[in-house]
Order: sequence, then structure tokens, then C-alpha cells
Amino acid sequence: MRNYLRVMTLSAIILWLVLAFDLVSMCRGDVGDFATQDFFNGILSGASDSCTGKTFYTYNNFMDAATAFSGFGTTGPDVDHKREIAAFFANVAHETSRLCYVEQIEKSDYCDSTNQKYQCVAGKQYYGRGPLQLTWNYNYGAAGDYLGFDGLNHPEIVAQNGSISWKTAVWFWMKHSNCHSAITSGQGFMATIKAISGDECNGGDSNAVDERVNYYTNYCNEFGVDPGNNLSC
Repeated sequence: MRNYLRVMTLSAIILWLVLAFDLVSMCRGDVGDFATQDFFNGILSGASDSCTGKTFYTYNNFMDAATAFSGFGTTGPDVDHKREIAAFFANVAHETSRLCYVEQIEKSDYCDSTNQKYQCVAGKQYYGRGPLQLTWNYNYGAAGDYLGFDGLNHPEIVAQNGSISWKTAVWFWMKHSNCHSAITSGQGFMATIKAISGDECNGGDSNAVDERVNYYTNYCNEFGVDPGNNLSC
């Protein structure tokens, strides 16, 4: 009888843990619950048919990248989930002109020759590519180390492989900057601008800042969430 009760108690505990895990998962939600295909298509519709990004950037590749990084759009309360995805896509929309451009228009080497860990490769250029326009040799090198591609010898892969391209953007957001923590800790949208393109702040390029903020507030409105404070830098 005593062993029977122990088995029953253990079974009850296991059942409780399973139900608790399911409840947490339900509360946490999924990025795709609000960053839907329709939302993505709404951004993409701003790009003309002649844009390279029109066919390069896909919703499935975005979702694969989103789910590859734990906590992206799923950290904290629901309001933070929506603000984070709105902030991410606001910066993406600005950097790519609403998913039109895959590569930077004004190209240059973007080689920091003082960086000893990620040294530039002769003949390669590390200009902006992808949803957040990954730039500089040290960023290509670090992204490649984390994601498993040769960013120094083959930086062009970020503009050729849609899956890698989206993953570099979410990697930068989650692992190589304070963008994720800026939203989840309440620092506000302006901190993401500083992390991605800080030279725009403090009058450096007010029009660019305003465009990012407008995208952010519009996407927050689509998600039915208040954008919060500290929007502009």
C-alpha cells in the first residue's frame, strides 16, 4: 500500500510539472502569434517588384531565425514580446527600406585593420548585408563563428543565403548588442537605435531616427501595444 501511494504521488508530481510547463509555454507565447505572415507581407509590400529583397527575404526564414535564439520575442510579459518584435522590424524596415535592399547601396571595404582577431581578407568587402545590414570585418567574423559560416572569406553569403541572412540579424540583436535587453529591461526603443546606428543620435541624422521611431510606433499599434517611453535618441 505504501509503495502504491508513493507511485501515485510521483505520478501526480510528474503530471503537475507537465501541466505547469504547458501553462508557462502558453503564457510565453510564440513570435508567430503576432508577427504573422500577414504582418511580414505588410512590410514587404512597401518594396517594389524590382527590389532584390522582394524574393530574398521570406517569412519562413525569419521564423527559423527567430526560433533559433531562445528568448527572442518571448522574454518577460506579453507587452515586451510585442515591443521587441516591433523594435526589431522597425530597424529592419529602416535598414532595408522595407525589405527592399539586401546589400548596402554605397559600398566600401569596411575593414578595421586594427582588429587582430578578425583580420580582413584581401579583396573582400564587409559592407552592409542582410536585414540589419551586418557591417565590418569583426562583425562578419563573430557572426560566422557563432552561426557556422566563414564570414571573413565569404561575407557575400549573407546576401546569398536567406536563412543565414536572417540569423545574422537575430544574432546581432540577441548576442552581439544590447538590443534585446534594452527592450526587456525597459530602456526603450532609443537604445536599439544607439546599438545599431549610434551616429544617427544627438542630431547626427534626425530624419533617420524619426523614420525608425515611426516604424516602431506603427508596428506597436498593429500589435495593440503601447510603445513605451524613451523612443528617440
